[in-house]
Amino acid sequence: MLFSRTAPALRAIAGLTKNKAQFKQLVRNHGDHTWVYRKPPPPAYKYQEFLAEFVGAFAWWWMLWHIWTEPEHITGEFEWVDPQKWTNEELGIPDELPLD
Repeated sequence: MLFSRTAPALRAIAGLTKNKAQFKQLVRNHGDHTWVYRKPPPPAYKYQEFLAEFVGAFAWWWMLWHIWTEPEHITGEFEWVDPQKWTNEELGIPDELPLD
């Protein structure tokens, strides 16, 4: 039984040692990105700048518009409780304190 379990493991280890070329890292194809080192990166395209400004402006408009029109998302949808209106019974304070 021990041999039946160790034989596949030994074959796998032998296969790894035979072909070491498969572990070399391949060249990565990563699109139009260029590697820059100690020099400024290439300027962005105009459409990228416009798209970034548009998305940022839309996000701010969306947040500020919904804060203005639906403040319940921040303040809550229920009325604020006034602790001055609570009674002693609601606070758990007895009406008369026992004298010792």
